[in-house]
Amino acid sequence: MNRTKIEWVKNPDGSQGYTWNPITGCLNGCPYCYARKLANGRLRERYLANSNVADISNRLRDPNSSLWDKVITDPFYPRLWPERLKEPVNKIRRWGRQSQVLHTQEPKGIFVCDMSDLFGIGIPEEWTKRVLDRFQYCPQHRFYLLTKQPQNLIKFSPFPENCWVGVTVTSFEYLGRALYIGLSRIEAKIKFISFEPLLGESQLKAVDLIDCGINWLIIGAQTKPYKPPQIEWVEEIVEAADRAGIPVFLKNNLWRGLVPKHGIPPVWARGRNGQDADCLRQELPK
Repeated sequence: MNRTKIEWVKNPDGSQGYTWNPITGCLNGCPYCYARKLANGRLRERYLANSNVADISNRLRDPNSSLWDKVITDPFYPRLWPERLKEPVNKIRRWGRQSQVLHTQEPKGIFVCDMSDLFGIGIPEEWTKRVLDRFQYCPQHRFYLLTKQPQNLIKFSPFPENCWVGVTVTSFEYLGRALYIGLSRIEAKIKFISFEPLLGESQLKAVDLIDCGINWLIIGAQTKPYKPPQIEWVEEIVEAADRAGIPVFLKNNLWRGLVPKHGIPPVWARGRNGQDADCLRQELPK
């Protein structure tokens, strides 16, 4: 596990949380993906050294298949890292002398598979189940799960009590799938939507959030290249959240798009209930 700079990944005490990647690689094909850039950059050699690639069709290792060479030379093709599956448990055990420390150690917030999609295309269900199984050994920790394939969530519901389950939405085109094919059909302590990157109008309504039992919204901009959303798109989502009575987390990368040079954020975007003009609103579920 590694300490992360992802702002919304918090430990229960509010300090910065961690990322954990027992699976890496993804076949969603998003053009703005930071994880793919890292996999093809400084992590390339390390990833290519792992030949434990996903093979859900059992065709890759067929001597007559032409896919193997293509897959094994793609550092961002889904890979399992079995030695990492025990990592949260092992780290906790090292913090104390007895196994009982599993239930007494200070809780952590852990974003699972930020370099992959735990429920994504081409990820074997067996891999996903093995990852979810680890959570029972760390009941005091909070695990953040985020996917772009909401239709796959139902296969693993109900989720453990210590899971916060979310779906990424970039525009109105994907909102209905996230809400009514994904989140409305599952059981989880916290269900959330991450509008990051927000690339278009969402047309989100408060009634949708209430009907689907959504507990939290995150909004962020596209980075590298930087492409902030229109302020009206962000305001629309915040307004729906306020009407539904749920918290909103505005990532810091929205600042340039929301705040004129030498200006202050609009009241609805300010932190601490609109009173603090020096920071953006960054709320978490209770």
